Amino acid sequence: MPTALVTGATAGIGLEFARQLAARGHDLVLVARDEARLATVGDQLRATYDVGVELLPADLTVPEALARVEARLADRSAPVDLLVNNAGFGLKERFLDNPIEVEQAQQDVLVRAVLRLTHAALGGMVERGRGGVINVSSVAAFLPRGTYSAAKAWVNSFSAWAHQEYAGRGVTVMALCPGFVRTEFHERLGIDRDSSAPRLLWLEPDRLVRDALADFDRGRPMSIPSRRYRAIVTVSRLVPRSLLQRLQSLGRK
Repeated sequence: MPTALVTGATAGIGLEFARQLAARGHDLVLVARDEARLATVGDQLRATYDVGVELLPADLTVPEALARVEARLADRSAPVDLLVNNAGFGLKERFLDNPIEVEQAQQDVLVRAVLRLTHAALGGMVERGRGGVINVSSVAAFLPRGTYSAAKAWVNSFSAWAHQEYAGRGVTVMALCPGFVRTEFHERLGIDRDSSAPRLLWLEPDRLVRDALADFDRGRPMSIPSRRYRAIVTVSRLVPRSLLQRLQSLGRK
């Protein structure tokens, strides 16, 4: 059976990836900070889908914990066929209102971890001539919205390059760019869901992941869910950057 490693696997998009991959017959390696919650999710997935579930508690802002996940991905004796870099990190305040240590922690999760885990996974995948990486990015990557958007823009660029570099060697790398998704993410930031975006823009995680996996199966380098978000991305590429920046001043970053 193929094996998938999913970071941020106990809630939201990560949990939905774990469920749908288990339904496809993947054994799982689940990575998250909350060990108790990780154990609960693992038990539920084993019971529901009859797949192997390995638990790897890790805070990806901690170098030693990140190194443990890297080592698991690089283990040739227990190969990982699909890496889903999903772990999230958001900040409610504006850049200068956050301590620089908090901003650095966000970059550690959104950029450093994606870089190091992808590097650890790709070696074995290229050797075997098969495998894949899904990097969960954001539609925010196309908009000037502070350091979160900057990190996600890096994820998009990195993923596009890696796909081009390794697709010919049997490895698909795809960036997934969701918009607003009905998960715990905004609640954890203390942001009211109803006031943060129109109802039309909210996506359900099950549909998001189902469409993302379909795009991955087709070998696409990027997945943007729904026509409305594809339209937003198209407009963002046409509108002058200065106008986008003025419009984004209405947002939270």
